[in-house]
Amino acid sequence: SDDQTDSLSNSSSRRESTVSTTSNSNTPNNLDLLSEGLPPGWTVQVAPNGRLFFIDHNERTTSWVDPRTGRASPMPNQAAVPLVNRKPDDDLGPLPEGWEERVHSDGRIFFIDHNTRTTQWEDPRLSNPQIAGPAIPYSRDYKRKYEYMKAQLRKPNNVPNKFEIKVKRRSILEDSFRVITAVPRVELLKTKLWIEFEGEVGLDYGGLAREWFYLLSKEMFNPYYGLFEYSAMDNYTLQINPFSGLCNEEHLNYFKFIGRVAGMAVYHGKLLDAFFIRPFYKMMLGKSIDLKDMESVDSEYYKSLLWIKENDPSGLDLTFSVDEESLGHTTVHELTEGGANIPLDNTNKDEYIKCIIQWRFVGRVQQQMNAFLSGFNDLIPLSIVKIFDEHELELLMCGIQHIDVKDWKQNTLYKGDYHGNHIVIQWFWRVVLSFSNEMRARLLQFVTGTSRVPMNGFKELYGSNGPQLFTIEKWGTPDNFPRAHTCFNRLDLPPYESYQHLKDKLIKAIEGSQGFAGVD
Repeated sequence: SDDQTDSLSNSSSRRESTVSTTSNSNTPNNLDLLSEGLPPGWTVQVAPNGRLFFIDHNERTTSWVDPRTGRASPMPNQAAVPLVNRKPDDDLGPLPEGWEERVHSDGRIFFIDHNTRTTQWEDPRLSNPQIAGPAIPYSRDYKRKYEYMKAQLRKPNNVPNKFEIKVKRRSILEDSFRVITAVPRVELLKTKLWIEFEGEVGLDYGGLAREWFYLLSKEMFNPYYGLFEYSAMDNYTLQINPFSGLCNEEHLNYFKFIGRVAGMAVYHGKLLDAFFIRPFYKMMLGKSIDLKDMESVDSEYYKSLLWIKENDPSGLDLTFSVDEESLGHTTVHELTEGGANIPLDNTNKDEYIKCIIQWRFVGRVQQQMNAFLSGFNDLIPLSIVKIFDEHELELLMCGIQHIDVKDWKQNTLYKGDYHGNHIVIQWFWRVVLSFSNEMRARLLQFVTGTSRVPMNGFKELYGSNGPQLFTIEKWGTPDNFPRAHTCFNRLDLPPYESYQHLKDKLIKAIEGSQGFAGVD
C-alpha cells in the first residue's frame, strides 16, 4: 500500500548499496565452491531473494533442500539484498523527479515517492506515455455508433451453425481466396467461422479465427503481391497500388475478396492487421478528400501544393498534366481534357490542386476501390458504415496501433497463486515495459490471436464466450515455456526464478509461436 514507507524501507536495501554490500558474494567462483559435493547432474543457484536453491537436471526439478544434507537452505541475511536483486538491465528510462526504486527483503521491487512520503508497488513509469504508450481515449459516441451498427446487422437465416475454412499456413492467401470467392451464398460468411490449419490439431473456439484474420492480413496487404503499397511517409501505412493490374491479372477479383474479408472482420468483431492512409477511409465513406489529407501521406508533395496555394505559381511552367512513371516508362496524364495545353496560373490554381488530389487518391485506384467496396458491402451495408467518420472507421477495422501498458495492466486478471504484487507478475510487467511497441504487439498476438487493441482499450477484449479480460495463470515449472490459450486470452506463465529467466523464456515463446505447441 501507499502508507508503508517505513516498514518497506526498513526491510529493504537501497539500490546503490546493493552492489557495494554484495559485490563479493554469490559470484560464479563462490557458486562453484558451493556446488562441490553435489550429486551428478545437480547445480546450485541463487533465487531472487538471495536464498540458495538446487536444480536436479536429471529429473528437471528444483528444491530448497540441499541433497547433500537433506536440510533446506537458510533464508538470507535480510540486512543486505543479494546481487541477484540488482536492477535488471532493461533501460526503462529515469524515474520521475523525487522517486526512488528499492528492493524489498523478499526480492520484490517497490517505489518511494519522497515528494509525498508514500510507497507503492506499481512502477510510476507506467504513467509516462513516452515509456508505457499513449493512453486510450474513451469514446462514448463511438461506442453508441458501434452498438447501433451491430443492432442493424441481422443474423442470417437458414444457414448451418458454422462455416468451415480449411487452409495451409504456407498458402493462406490462395487457399482463403479460393474458399471465400467460391462461397455459394454470402450469408454463410456471417455464421460462426470454423478455421482449420492443415496438419494441426486444434478446436477453434475463436482463437484460430483471430489468428486467421491476423495471418491473412499479413499476406493480403503485403506489397510483395502488388495489390497495396506503402505510402511515401513510412513502411506500414498502406494505399492501393494504382498499377496492381500489371502485377496480377485477377487484381479486381482479389480486391473484392479483400473487401469481403474486411467486411467479415467487422461483422465478427475482429481486427485487420493493417493501417491505411486516411483518404482510403474517406473513399469508403464517400467523403471528399482535401489538401490536408495529403500531408500525412506525402509531406513533400503536400508542401509543393501548399506553396502553390499560397503563392502565384505562374512562373513554374506547369500545366494541368502530370508525369506518371510505371515499370521504368514515363507517360503524361492529363488532369482534365486538353490539360497539357492549359498552363497553371494564379486564377486556376485551386482547380489544379483539386484535380491533383482527385488523380492522386481517387482516379488512379477507382476500379480497385469499387471492387473492394463491392466485397465489403456483401457483409456490411455501406449505408450503415457512413455513421462513422474516417477516424472511427480506422478504429473499427484496425483497432489501436499503440499499446498502453498501464491500461493493459489495469485490465488483467490473475489466476492460480498469482496476484498483482507477486514477484513473477512484477517481473512480467517490467518485461512488457521494456519491450518496444512492436514486441508488445507480438506478445498480445501470441496470447489473444490479434495484435490490435479494441477502440476503448483492454477492458473490451473478447474471448470465445464474449467479453474476456487478458488473464495470467500460474502453471508449470521454470523449465517450461509460457503457453497461450488464444480462445480465452490467457497466458500460462510458469513461476520463473529470475527476471532474466522470465524475459528469455517469454521472448522465445513469442518468437516461436507460429505452430508452437503451446498455443491453442
